[in-house]
Amino acid sequence: MNIRNKPALREKLAAEYALGTLRGGARRRFETWLRTDAPLRAVVASWQGRLGALAELGRPVTPPARVWEGIERRVNGTAGAAAPAAAPRTPWWRFWQSSAARPWGVLALAASAAAVVLAVRVADLSGTAEVAGPQQIAALTDVQSRTALVVMADTARGRLDVRVAQDVRVPSDRTLQLWAITRAGKPRSLGILPDNRSTDFALDARASGPDVALLAISLEPRGGSPDPNGPTGPVLYKGSWARL
Repeated sequence: MNIRNKPALREKLAAEYALGTLRGGARRRFETWLRTDAPLRAVVASWQGRLGALAELGRPVTPPARVWEGIERRVNGTAGAAAPAAAPRTPWWRFWQSSAARPWGVLALAASAAAVVLAVRVADLSGTAEVAGPQQIAALTDVQSRTALVVMADTARGRLDVRVAQDVRVPSDRTLQLWAITRAGKPRSLGILPDNRSTDFALDARASGPDVALLAISLEPRGGSPDPNGPTGPVLYKGSWARL
């Protein structure tokens, strides 16, 4: 199969590859194409960047012991049979569990959000009816490029969803305020985050119009910035829209 002149198919396969749902022979064939197709590698990198930001937001969750035991039985070829008596050794998956691998909660968030992204994308490529889901996404990061918030523009619902990482801490006398910064450098207040946690706002062109250069979060007094023209506190996080 030659996919060089099939941009819609290339986009779909790259998205599935980045998410991990492209498997078996299809994945191996795709990896063969990647070796000689630099533009295709760029498409994959773009999808990995979009989905990777979502993986930063998630509460760690320890899987039940039965999950790990089931994995070990499958690896050892004993799926469906009773688990053998435990030997006095440390199973390989315990080493993996204690390594720097991302916790299940993070992966679940990334996978569920990415599934919405793919649903929208596949519907668009196939010409079917529109599927509800975000059409734009922005990862707001600090000066160390660590993602603290993810903002999603869902035009089907008319909502602007704001997801805040669990480790974001705000003094009790301060609040986080979301701004859209235009290309002319003019800030627009989009709202205050209640209790400084995840929320959603009504979506309009003030937040996601073509004149918006980036989104930003500032630290303000309770009640928001006293200056209607812009932030008065420090800008903690910022990021640009990416279209899905």
